[in-house]
Amino acid sequence: MAKFAQGKYQIKNPDKYVGGRTPLYRSSWEFAFMKFCDESPSIQKWANESIRIPYKHPMTGKYTIYVPDFFIAYTDKNGRPHAEIIEIKPENQTLIEKVGKNRYNQAQLIINKAKWSSAQAWCKNKGFRFRVINEKDIFHGAKKG
Repeated sequence: MAKFAQGKYQIKNPDKYVGGRTPLYRSSWEFAFMKFCDESPSIQKWANESIRIPYKHPMTGKYTIYVPDFFIAYTDKNGRPHAEIIEIKPENQTLIEKVGKNRYNQAQLIINKAKWSSAQAWCKNKGFRFRVINEKDIFHGAKKG
């Protein structure tokens, strides 16, 4: 079994972090994104696993809670403010054409789509954007894990 990078992120700019607890990364992808949020001058505020969104689990039919990876508030190049909820997932759990015949990834995609549908509705109600990013977005095409 592969060993993933995990740990507590040491915040360099605590005035930007609005989460309720020390951020925990569960992969090198999340670590890289935390570092970006912490150090990027365009990001004013960020938090890790700070928002709880109810959704209906497609396999059980029961309502449960989805906790997206990140909240960010930033200013774009034109000076306009934005707020987003960000989920980081491997590409093979986000696109139907990448899932293939792997049953685990097929199930994850079904569950993820239910979570993301609820997150999109929640964000629309708040005036936020919801976005799923993968390893290619973080590392610009390089494979990391």
